[in-house]
Order: sequence, then C-alpha cells, then structure tokens
Amino acid sequence: MDSQTILIIEDDRFLSSILKGRLEKEGYTVLQAFDGEEGLAALRNTKPDLILLDLIMPKVSGFEVLETIANDPELSRIPVVIASNLGQDSDIERAKNFGVVEYYVKVRTSLDELSQRVKNIILQAKKVPVPEEGK
Repeated sequence: MDSQTILIIEDDRFLSSILKGRLEKEGYTVLQAFDGEEGLAALRNTKPDLILLDLIMPKVSGFEVLETIANDPELSRIPVVIASNLGQDSDIERAKNFGVVEYYVKVRTSLDELSQRVKNIILQAKKVPVPEEGK
C-alpha cells in the first residue's frame, strides 16, 4: 500500500511534532510547515492526501491558505481538517464555507481523537466505488 501524505500547517512546533509522531506511527508520511507561507510553498511542491491546518498563524493566516486552496481546482480536491483555537461559530462557518471537511477546536479535542479522525477521512477518500461488470 502506498503511504498517504499529510501536510500539517501549524505554527506551534511542539504540537506539530506530536501530531507528526502520532501520524507517522499510523504509517503516514507527514510534512510540516510552520506558517501559512511555508504551507503554500509546500502545496506547490507536493500534493498531500490531507491537509491539517491551523488558522491563527504568522505571515499568511489559515483563512488565506483556505482561500488559495479553494481557488485552485487541483488543490481544492484535497480534504482540509482545521485544528484551531478559534471556536466562534462565525469562524467555524467561515472555514466550512471554504469546503473544510472537519473543524476541531484544539482545547476541546484530544490528540487521539484528532489523529483517529484524520485516519478515517483518508480511508473514506480512498474508497472509490468500482462499477460492477455486467450489471
């Protein structure tokens, strides 16, 4: 089985490293970017199977990253999961308007829950219906 690639765009290096370790133990290839600018550069060089994105970051915000992804037909197919400290309904709605598949508020979400959900999203994305022959 080919290793699936996850891009973590998170300015908290400690949290990013913990998530990277967890996801690598699950067999994923994990790339890290520590601000939105680095994240966009990484997206130009590789097309991950999933993006785990923070919203509050220096240089380029997560919302700006989302807007860039949404406006690029190739990138807009990549599932995006938000893990942010922004918990207002308006922030969640704004992110979901960009096509985010899941939104987690960091203080309300365990690392186990987040890594399990990422795993499930990637598994769902891999399931492509195969038409039955002769039916």
